[in-house]
Amino acid sequence: MKSAKHKVLHPVAGRPMLLHLLSSIAELKPERQVVVVGAGREQVEAAVYGTGAVIAVQEQQLGTGHAVAQAHDALAGFAGDILILYGDVPLVRPETMRAMLDRLNQGDDMRAVVLGFRPEDAAAYGRIITSGQGVISKMVEYKDADANERAVTLCNSGLMAVRSTDLFVLLDQIGNDNAAGEYYLPDIVMLPGAQSAVIEAEAWEVAGVNSRVEQAVVEAAWQDRRRSEAMREGATLIAPETVFFAYDTVLGRDVLVEPNVVFGPGVTVADNVVIHAFSHLEGATIDTGAEIGPYARLRPGAKIGPNAKVGNFVEVKKAELGEGAKVNHLSYIGDANIGARANVGAGTITCNYDGFFKYRTEIGAGAFIGSNSALVAPVTIGDGAIVAAGSVVTKAVDADALCLVRPAQEAKPGWAARFRARMQARKAAK
Repeated sequence: MKSAKHKVLHPVAGRPMLLHLLSSIAELKPERQVVVVGAGREQVEAAVYGTGAVIAVQEQQLGTGHAVAQAHDALAGFAGDILILYGDVPLVRPETMRAMLDRLNQGDDMRAVVLGFRPEDAAAYGRIITSGQGVISKMVEYKDADANERAVTLCNSGLMAVRSTDLFVLLDQIGNDNAAGEYYLPDIVMLPGAQSAVIEAEAWEVAGVNSRVEQAVVEAAWQDRRRSEAMREGATLIAPETVFFAYDTVLGRDVLVEPNVVFGPGVTVADNVVIHAFSHLEGATIDTGAEIGPYARLRPGAKIGPNAKVGNFVEVKKAELGEGAKVNHLSYIGDANIGARANVGAGTITCNYDGFFKYRTEIGAGAFIGSNSALVAPVTIGDGAIVAAGSVVTKAVDADALCLVRPAQEAKPGWAARFRARMQARKAAK
């Protein structure tokens, strides 16, 4: 990845790859979770804090079999089935994991279940040769395979299900007599004794990430599926390929999303919402019938009430808009409560930060804020109050009052013409 960040912490859909995987695993309600890591332990440990996973360290990287063996102590006393997964293969579905475990438990003579796939280009993947009904007769790494074995299209994803009573006994029996001098996990399948089986997944589900290019490919696969899911569930995406979701985006029914909209993490959209083009949303909640954009930015803590409107080039941060409230043009609303049916005019800003602390602005129901006003927080505008355009408000405004904060207008007839003549004469003198 050419990065100071650990590979498995690079994001897909706004979430580290490893956390995608752990989230899917959580649906199976595992008794234990062990993350084996080499370099970058501190980063990974911080990322999985609170997930229930424990860290096991692989000091030397001696192959996949050696990596799995490092989980031995963390799994001491565990009796059950073990899934072996990879932190840089983030899209494996819980349904697929369950299918692996189900196949493992179809017979007492089953040693392991391997997850296979058939990519468009088998490239340098390890191959799986079967003898019928999914029973594995041989598994071989590409670099150790002969021409006939390389012609096989069924490939090894590396993901596996094994019983806890078998796993570490089998790992003790494999060697490293291969081209890389490593201990290969798939070699446990070929040890004498019980048979192993393969089940197949689609290639996108087991796509791994070893570069920024592959990260982009996995991101695209995730987005394509999420867009299709959103439309199947009742949202309209006018140009689906231009809309980007986060891992936790929630859309209601009859939501309309115009082109070039980006959802960051933490966005929930209720029914009948319209999100116009080129809007960016993160950490926001949008209630029924609201309208957002175009070119709007909703930042974390934005709560947009029913039938409210956030218009073009408006930024909302840690602020609530009541039912039917409108902020239509070119405004910044931060750390504020906007009452129901209030109208905030173009160019209005809430001055919420003094360089040290943040302060709140309260705007009452039905209030009208004139264009190009600055509301210097902390400040309260009462219900039904009117703030005249161009005002700088520093004190509370009573309900139903008019607040007018601007110098008296003064006109000097002919001054502009005299000024121009004077400047032109000065320019000619030079």
